[in-house]
Amino acid sequence: MKKFRKVLDGLSSSSPGGVASPSCGSAAGTPTAHAPTPQDIHVQETLVSENFQICKTVRHGFPYQPTCLAFDPVQKILAIGSRTGGIRILGRPGVDCYSQHESGAAVLQLQFLINEGALVTACADDTLHLWNLRQRRPAILHSLKFNRERITFCHLPFQSKWLYVGTERGNTHIVNIESFVLSGYVIMWNKAIELATKAHPGPVVHLSDSPKDEGKLLIGFESGTVVQWDLRAKKVDFRIYYDEAIHSVSWHHEGKQFMCSHSDGSLTMWNLRNTARPIQITYPHGKILKDGRKESCKPILKVEYKTSRNSEPYVIFSGGLSYDKSGGRRPTLTIMHGKAVTVLEMDHPIVEFLVLCDTPYSNEIQDPYAVVVLLEKDFIVVDLTQSNFPIFENPYPMDIHESPVTCTAYFAECPPDIIPILYSIGAKQKKTGYSHKEWPVSGGTWTLGSQTYPEIITFFEITLQMLYKLKTSKVFEKPKAGEGRAGELVEEDPYAVQMVSWCPHSRLFCVVGISAHVILYRFSKHDANTQIMSLEVRLQFDSEDVISPSEAENNPCFSDPSSHSPQPPGSPGSGTQDSLPCLKVKNRPVRMPPGYQAELVVQLQWVDGEPPQQITSLDINSAYGLLAFGNCNGLTVVDFLQKTILMCMGTLDLYGAADPYQRLTRSPRKNRQSTSGLTELSDNQVSMDMERSKSPTSGNATHTHTLSPPNSLHRIVTSDQNHVNGHCTSPTSQPCSVGKPRITGVPEGPRLTRRGPGRPPFRKAQSAACMEISLPVSSHTEESRENSFSRSRSSSVSSIDRDTKESVTTLQFGESYGRKGDALPTACLWVGTSLGVVLLLPISIPTEEEERMEEPITMGPSGTVLMLKGSVLRFAFLDCGGALIQSPYEVWRDPNGPEDPDRPRRRKLVNFSPSSSQEACSDGHLAVVCSEKQAKVILMPTQAVLFTHNITESSFLLRADVVSVCNSVCLACFCANGHIMTLRYTVCLSHPNHDSGH
Repeated sequence: MKKFRKVLDGLSSSSPGGVASPSCGSAAGTPTAHAPTPQDIHVQETLVSENFQICKTVRHGFPYQPTCLAFDPVQKILAIGSRTGGIRILGRPGVDCYSQHESGAAVLQLQFLINEGALVTACADDTLHLWNLRQRRPAILHSLKFNRERITFCHLPFQSKWLYVGTERGNTHIVNIESFVLSGYVIMWNKAIELATKAHPGPVVHLSDSPKDEGKLLIGFESGTVVQWDLRAKKVDFRIYYDEAIHSVSWHHEGKQFMCSHSDGSLTMWNLRNTARPIQITYPHGKILKDGRKESCKPILKVEYKTSRNSEPYVIFSGGLSYDKSGGRRPTLTIMHGKAVTVLEMDHPIVEFLVLCDTPYSNEIQDPYAVVVLLEKDFIVVDLTQSNFPIFENPYPMDIHESPVTCTAYFAECPPDIIPILYSIGAKQKKTGYSHKEWPVSGGTWTLGSQTYPEIITFFEITLQMLYKLKTSKVFEKPKAGEGRAGELVEEDPYAVQMVSWCPHSRLFCVVGISAHVILYRFSKHDANTQIMSLEVRLQFDSEDVISPSEAENNPCFSDPSSHSPQPPGSPGSGTQDSLPCLKVKNRPVRMPPGYQAELVVQLQWVDGEPPQQITSLDINSAYGLLAFGNCNGLTVVDFLQKTILMCMGTLDLYGAADPYQRLTRSPRKNRQSTSGLTELSDNQVSMDMERSKSPTSGNATHTHTLSPPNSLHRIVTSDQNHVNGHCTSPTSQPCSVGKPRITGVPEGPRLTRRGPGRPPFRKAQSAACMEISLPVSSHTEESRENSFSRSRSSSVSSIDRDTKESVTTLQFGESYGRKGDALPTACLWVGTSLGVVLLLPISIPTEEEERMEEPITMGPSGTVLMLKGSVLRFAFLDCGGALIQSPYEVWRDPNGPEDPDRPRRRKLVNFSPSSSQEACSDGHLAVVCSEKQAKVILMPTQAVLFTHNITESSFLLRADVVSVCNSVCLACFCANGHIMTLRYTVCLSHPNHDSGH
């Protein structure tokens, strides 16, 4: 298979993995037999294969394994090479470009053709490349391969057409930069050293032209030999020898002195008048010991010797620490300015550094103003103009996270004002201690029209720019030692973000944390000093002991509830540590700066010593004022305007009376235990009805029932008085506490001991081996049977390996039809589960704003159950013309803005009701449902399945979304096998006789 198929060409072919099984009732791609395609739905096709292609748009993050650095002091642009052959070119914030050598060879050295829009790269495969930076995307103009010698060092003087190339054999070659060919002029190593010297001087480690005379070339060999070669006379001016190996050389701007760094941690200063010995030898970090010996030091890998017009010269170098002192110290950069010595410790090893100067000419006073330091995993710039040498705040998106990335989300077609306001607020989040000067790498421009002179380099690369940063940990108290239970739930950071939901129009932002909490943020341009409200939810089934009938007969306590006695306080499961969340919300007024400010925190509680299950789905709707989230135990809906729990129901309760599965228990095995978090499945209709009435909400007082049908399991079921048969008849009316945990209005009754002394407990059945699942043949189609737990294997043996948990995997608020008989669309919550079930929950919301803030909202299961293969991933709504219907939203208003007596602060709602230009279908809409295996298009409110497509049989989808492309919509799918598939609905609806493909 190619890397990316032309996914739209195959819509008329069969789906991958074979045709649908006969039990589906219809082949994939054809409408189901019981729901024919309406003849009045005709959607004009606009998408073709050419609308889709793979292209690189954004590259984010720090360059992987950086190797070298270069700077153009005129254009003020920077280049970073990497070990994988990549080149990152950086200019002013937003100017960011990435290019790659096709060979993938490591970039050893970079050399700008200063102010000419070109760059020379020397790679590990001994090839030189000349890059043109003037075009839209940088490209290689010329390449030159060295076959017999290995490149070790390159030097290109300012405004010179000759590139000097040193090799491992000690020879120096000269390349014409215009034609990019060798000139034939070679400085052989045996001619550079004295004829009497028999030892090889080693590779060339340094090349530079003399500031005093560009016809003089200084050549440094690894062994410690330095030679000045007269290019015109083709002879040596002088030679110097030193016992220690040389790592780098730096000239004084007058061209009369130069400084060398050596492998023993020393710096030597040489004067051209007397080259017999250095005029100065210093060990910056080495001292003379009592016995007269000097401390052994690490090599000084690079030194820069820069003069200043108004102060002493700067000597800046990396390394050189003594071995005794550097054992526990980090890598350092040392700045010697006069008698002052400043050592800057780095978090990562130093790869290379450059000193930025005002002039590109080497024979002028340098006046350095900054040091660019490239680290293995970071990039910093030090301000030399201030005495404390602060660093500049890095404007590039090198690493916007202080910890590993745990969640990503992408939002397109945002309001045009949201990005500037986020940037302006985020720009004020500067940390203290940074330099107040502007970022010194300021080259490049965004558009051609803003050029001031023709040498400016323009980049069109799309880059990621960090706009705003939010820390969720500021909402919670710092846990003290031995306090809190977050550490028992997760091993990593208890504040790690798992999921986000953002409404760009209302600027509401919701965050799900790994410690089973949800934080709701509102955006404000003004600071505030408020308390954070909190709600606590009991979304976990009580642990129940399942006792066999034989034990019940010998235990009279099981038939008489009055014989149950509470467990002593502090005993296991007594609840002394339960009904608590993992983290503690701050219970004092918190000052919140402009930006996103926490308004509400919803936390799941521990139950019976079991931690809350992590949240698996989330959605928020600003127009409804509702927030919904779910996990493997059930669903919670929060009214964040009234700050109340609107609904808290187990997954099984959501079915109401329309449960498509008959979940029958088998005799449990003795001594078999399982973790809590599952509903027990009974073997009679009475217990099923009672099970549906059970709710894990943390609401008001609970009622206890004892079920004692003949020859059946004894159970205790708790139910909330606000829930009858799975329907929420009234919301929780208790106001939430501010800044402290929400405790239930009436304490829960004591836990009952349901087993005799010495008898092992049997907890509720979690294993599929303890249940049998079947479907009533009379009320379900062949397709429903295929979508059951057993998937055409309904026997109890085949259901052993089936997972009995049913998680809420996706949620979507929107205007839809909750029931088939509905004439008008209303607010609904679409719920998708891990078993491929789609449930609709209609919502009744007061229309007047005053009533909305005071009157309760009612919602509950409608009895509508739709079935798919695999876990449900995504919902989307289309009108009958194929246009995407957006969810209603509230227009943003600043909650902390000044009051205007002439204009009352009222909510402004924007609603997109399902409609179409076609009169025949103006009273309905299309619902697109995608699971990890299948996609369906459903006509609402009739709930007729217009189209079914089996996306994959051999793999499964990880992500899916309905996106707008070329004024049309398509379903984009990312498969676990790495394939990207795109489906267009228009073909499916217009040509129902063709099998679908991808």
